[in-house]
Amino acid sequence: QYFDPEFYRIIIFDQRGAGKSTPHACLDENDTWSLVSDIEKLRLHLGIDKWVVFGGSWGSTLALVYAITHPNCVKALILRGIFTLRKSEIDWFYQQGASNLFPDFWDAYLAPIPATERHDMVAAYYKVLTGSNDAEKIRAAKAWSRWECATSRLIVDPVMIEKAESDEWAVAFARIECHYFVNHGFFESDGWLLENAHKIKNIPGVIVQGRYDVVCPAKSAWDLHKVWQNAELHIIPDAGHSAKEDGIKKQLIIATEKFKTL
Repeated sequence: QYFDPEFYRIIIFDQRGAGKSTPHACLDENDTWSLVSDIEKLRLHLGIDKWVVFGGSWGSTLALVYAITHPNCVKALILRGIFTLRKSEIDWFYQQGASNLFPDFWDAYLAPIPATERHDMVAAYYKVLTGSNDAEKIRAAKAWSRWECATSRLIVDPVMIEKAESDEWAVAFARIECHYFVNHGFFESDGWLLENAHKIKNIPGVIVQGRYDVVCPAKSAWDLHKVWQNAELHIIPDAGHSAKEDGIKKQLIIATEKFKTL
């Protein structure tokens, strides 16, 4: 539990196509700008003036886009595992880079894709995940999801990998992620988030980043911190990507406690 429920009004939502949102795994009208619009509609519907926005990994991307486009509605940002969705970040994790650290799990990620299509793994996966062959779709979704689950913690966690065995969860997870990646996050330019980070220069923030985060390497957190100096950067020396790792969890709780005084 990251927020003190005795103090905070905690609002959690499932983005389009995920969790309890329906239609399940649907990609129609599912893009970054629609999600930002959904967040703002929630704020207005709930009668909230300004709020602390909290997000990790893709959630950090979405939180940053929301803050950039609605800076007057954000009291503070608490971000973990920074992901700015640049091509270099996608290539590192899905094409070549992280593969050198987890070659055993990488081979399983490659398996659903024919050798002739492996020059662009995201595009190849997208073709299968949006295709009509349900068996191949589920196989690919599980392989995609296992790869991320296997690499998300400093020490590989079999329980996390097991999560990818759920057909329903894996299909939504893989389809939606791949949809956003193949469309470059629906941004106008590759570095859109960093190019527009000056718009949040007056918003206080905390960035929590695992030193050995393989999914979203620390360079992205460092690059963000350089253009958003009003944010504290905490690099956790013994952590990977997961918010459930002890050092990351501890620092996130410190951040939520700190912002009680805003």
